[in-house]
Amino acid sequence: MSFKVPSNPDCSLGADFSLSWLPRQCAGEEKRVGTRTVVVGHRPVSETDAYVAQKFCDNRIVSSKYTLWNFLPKNLFEQFRRIANFYFLIIFLVQVIVDTPTSPVTSGLPLFFVITVTAIKQGYEDWLRHRADNEVNKSNVFIVENAKQVQKESEKIKVGDIVEVKADETFPCDLIFLASSSVDGTCYVTTASLDGESNFKTHYAVRDTTVLCTDEAIDALTATIECEQPQPDLYKSLGPENLLLKGATLKNTKKIYGVAVYTGMETKMALNYQGKSQKRSAVEKSINAFLIVYLCILLSKATVCTTLKYVWQSNPFNDEPWYNEKTKKERETFKVLRMFTDFLSFMVLFNFIIPVSMYVTVEMQKFLGSFFISWDKEMYDEEIKEGALVNTSDLNEELGQVEYVFTDKTGTLTENSMEFIECCIDGHKYKDCISEVDGFSQTDGPLKYYGKSREELFLRALCLCHTVQIKEADQVDGLIGHPEHRYTYISSSPDEIALVKGAEKYGFTFLGLENNFMKIRNQKNEMETYQLLHVLNFDPVRRRMSVIVRTTTGKLLLFCKGADSSIFPRVQQEEIQQTKVHVDRNAMDGYRTLCVAFKELTQKEYDKIDRQLNEAKMALQDREEKMAKVFEDTEADMHLIGATAVEDRLQEQSAETIEALHAAGMKVWVLTGDKMETAKSTCYACRLFQTSTELLELTAKTVGESERKEDRLHELLMDSLCEGRVLNPSFLRLSWTLSQEYGLIIDGSTLSLILNPSQDSSSSNYKNIFLQICLKCTAVLCCRMAPLQKAQIVRMVKNTKGSPITLSIGDGANDVSMILEAHVGIGIKGKEGRQASRNSDYAVPKFKHLRKLLLAHGHLYYVRIAHLVQYFFYKNLCFILPQFLYQFFCGFSQQPLYDAAYLTMYNICFTSLPILAYSLLEQHINIDTLTADPQLYMKVSDNAMLQWKPFLYWTFLGAFEGLVFFFGVYFLFQNSSLEDNGKVFGNWTFGTIVFTVLVFTVTLKLALDTRFWTWMNHFVIWGSLAFYVFFSFFWGGVIWPFLKQQRMYFVFAHMLTSVSTWLAIILLIFISLFPEILLIVLKNIKEKTKPCFSPPFCFNLNLLLKCFVCLFPLGLLLPLRWVSWACPSEVDTVVDWMQASLKWT
Repeated sequence: MSFKVPSNPDCSLGADFSLSWLPRQCAGEEKRVGTRTVVVGHRPVSETDAYVAQKFCDNRIVSSKYTLWNFLPKNLFEQFRRIANFYFLIIFLVQVIVDTPTSPVTSGLPLFFVITVTAIKQGYEDWLRHRADNEVNKSNVFIVENAKQVQKESEKIKVGDIVEVKADETFPCDLIFLASSSVDGTCYVTTASLDGESNFKTHYAVRDTTVLCTDEAIDALTATIECEQPQPDLYKSLGPENLLLKGATLKNTKKIYGVAVYTGMETKMALNYQGKSQKRSAVEKSINAFLIVYLCILLSKATVCTTLKYVWQSNPFNDEPWYNEKTKKERETFKVLRMFTDFLSFMVLFNFIIPVSMYVTVEMQKFLGSFFISWDKEMYDEEIKEGALVNTSDLNEELGQVEYVFTDKTGTLTENSMEFIECCIDGHKYKDCISEVDGFSQTDGPLKYYGKSREELFLRALCLCHTVQIKEADQVDGLIGHPEHRYTYISSSPDEIALVKGAEKYGFTFLGLENNFMKIRNQKNEMETYQLLHVLNFDPVRRRMSVIVRTTTGKLLLFCKGADSSIFPRVQQEEIQQTKVHVDRNAMDGYRTLCVAFKELTQKEYDKIDRQLNEAKMALQDREEKMAKVFEDTEADMHLIGATAVEDRLQEQSAETIEALHAAGMKVWVLTGDKMETAKSTCYACRLFQTSTELLELTAKTVGESERKEDRLHELLMDSLCEGRVLNPSFLRLSWTLSQEYGLIIDGSTLSLILNPSQDSSSSNYKNIFLQICLKCTAVLCCRMAPLQKAQIVRMVKNTKGSPITLSIGDGANDVSMILEAHVGIGIKGKEGRQASRNSDYAVPKFKHLRKLLLAHGHLYYVRIAHLVQYFFYKNLCFILPQFLYQFFCGFSQQPLYDAAYLTMYNICFTSLPILAYSLLEQHINIDTLTADPQLYMKVSDNAMLQWKPFLYWTFLGAFEGLVFFFGVYFLFQNSSLEDNGKVFGNWTFGTIVFTVLVFTVTLKLALDTRFWTWMNHFVIWGSLAFYVFFSFFWGGVIWPFLKQQRMYFVFAHMLTSVSTWLAIILLIFISLFPEILLIVLKNIKEKTKPCFSPPFCFNLNLLLKCFVCLFPLGLLLPLRWVSWACPSEVDTVVDWMQASLKWT
């Protein structure tokens, strides 16, 4: 970025967003493309220059999806992209256009209900987004205009406005930091709303505007800023010290002035706002497969009926009987057109076999069911005062199907709460303030540097090489420790706090940073001051950080700390061995290790480094690569001083959780960036590896440093297969099923050889061999992993044969890639910020909560929604099959069996609430039992309840009951006079009896399946049946006499006056449910050892079945008394039947 002021028009300030004075033609300037010029305060630098105001977007934030004007068309377009909705729309249009046997209302009303409910839900969610946007856009901000503060709404900020922000306020847009109330031109910022990190970050004002700390002074500024066009790369921009990002909060600074450079939807935060990729659950895929089957059934029914209609009409008497002659228009119509119209009419008649209402029920079940996770008190953490969080309710059932769990180590399996254990300086181990000289030490005594011992140099390095800040205790917002009673350490990394506290234990205390001078107090209680010149920040690729400081005597020192793999190649090789032994031993003990190095710089060397750093910071193109190159050159030829050991304790119950996941049939992989030894020790501690586990290692150590690493890798892969006695694919399946458990350890460098083999490598099947080994191991440890490699591992397993369901869990920003890649992503609300939990599907406070989330909630959600899906297809088949059979007895005339009101209300009112309540409340096994017995999880794994076998069972059950409904009533109507007075019942009575048996049967079927009864289950099941009876009386004109003109007038009430009808209804319900009752009884006898359901809602199934058989006949006594006056001759027969039934029972 160029920053130009009139006093020095030939200079440019900074690059990207780190500003410093340099000549106008800076490195890489000729490559600049896509830049923008911002005029500070909207005043041109020179009055002679032509000023053409550029157009930038306003500062409005828009996260909503709809507006008042486009909501209806846009929402309808999106909803009708769903196949089922589009199908019912076509059916509705056919009913409107073509003369079909049913009213368009029968398809239109259910479709309207589904579309309306979904639109209301989506509209409400978008209204919440509008409300959140308005809170931001209408917030008040202060703009400096004409040396005065002017209050405006945030959305009215324009690029170039000078904005004043006060303490604890949020930055309204992306600002270039011009000046602050602090004398040194610094301010402290937290970015919790951006990346979740609550630590303080220090930002610095532009050097030449630091003194402009009043409204009058800042308003007099005349300057322009040239910067790159808006870029979405948020995290690369968090480092630059002059850019204050929208969404960040000003802390511990009274006020700052900044100029708006990016506003509204061009801010970094807005550019990074994007919806996560849509994840589809296995249940949705099963629904689509089942839907295709039922669509084929529908087409088959329509084709059969259309064909048989014209076969039946081949007889002239049937085609045109004397009482129903065709019109002239009907005779002249083409036969093909008539056949097509008839086919569409049959499609309309049978279209209810496709359960359109199932989609809205599934959506409601997922949305409402997700609250049970958030409400779970056992998943509430008292320490952080938060519980579980559901970001995506579409994957609830997927929690019950997980096969692979990928977990981070630090902060996930461990607490990420660091404690300094010991340190090593030139082979001397320091622990509990006592120096222990180990036998392998190569030093002959303390070496002197600058008049100080190596021990003091090491401790000074710990006090200086960090980004820790000190704040007063009552102003803390982040990770803390207590160096003194008045102060608190704050840092984004708990490691740094532990190291600073470790140095304090040995007498060196860090006192803070002020005006770029770091102050420490040494063992002699003397104050030492060091000028901080540069900080080479830590990043996951370099795995180290450095500082350059100047002593009071003018000497320049570089201190560096980082992972041993990052430090050892950059120090004198003869210094490594004496420290490496300590590092390896500490790693074996499970401690986190860091190495510390230093070197002295000459003034000439520093000038070169300073110039290169400034040039790299200024570059608008390839800035990160240029910075990395300067860091690499600077951190070379150092001297190793020593190493530290920090303990990160295991989280509570992490070992028990991993054991439970293993027992549930899940394979757990640990993906971490730590050293192999440290990670290996942690894996043993958390019981990922057992003492009996045979470990196969594929690491840089085993591969070696030869030029042909690929050949050595191929040998190791084949050796690993041979260790498992795997010589061919057929034997592979047998040998790994032995009682021996296998574990695999691999590091990042070896994984790179496997996933990205060199082009000249003859072994292109590394990945397949490696995958075979991994899938046969019970546990895998991947260490020294980069974030991208974590995602590659998850993707590799996810795309294997069978597409196993994967779950990733982590707590840090480096885990986001694998969280987004897995089928289900879990974020830990840990100490490394909230970026992982923000990008996850679910967030939990601790790793231990994963046990209940999967074994209890996941298991139950899957069982509930699987039953919901199967039940919907079953009850719709029961509903439509009698309609199909009826066509064989009405000359394929497309006469509907049911009244239009029943067609419309069946899925909306009569049968919808019981299954919704079941899918929300059912617990076929007690939650405590599910959590305590992980093996129950395997009974529903691999989508067991939505396979073709249970689907066919439900389909045959629906077909059987549909046949019973129709032919049972058909045989009843063999004697068309069902009353003593000889009055004949009509076709609407026939259909009403079938429909009554249907509604009671499918509802009682759900009651039989219910194991966990609550008052809500009783209310919706018995209430739905009562509502059906009430509605039938209402629709029949008994309750509402104004309906007496329609065809169902008094049909239902008159039907109930026949004892034969009562007998038929009860018999048919019993016959329909008898196979299911028999199956439940036999299953209960077979599983006598099955654990009992929890009180107070559990009950004995056998008792229920006996009551079912007994109470139905007894329940007839009351209606028999009522109707005995009408049909006395039938009462004796029915009483005899009841007595026989009771005796049999």
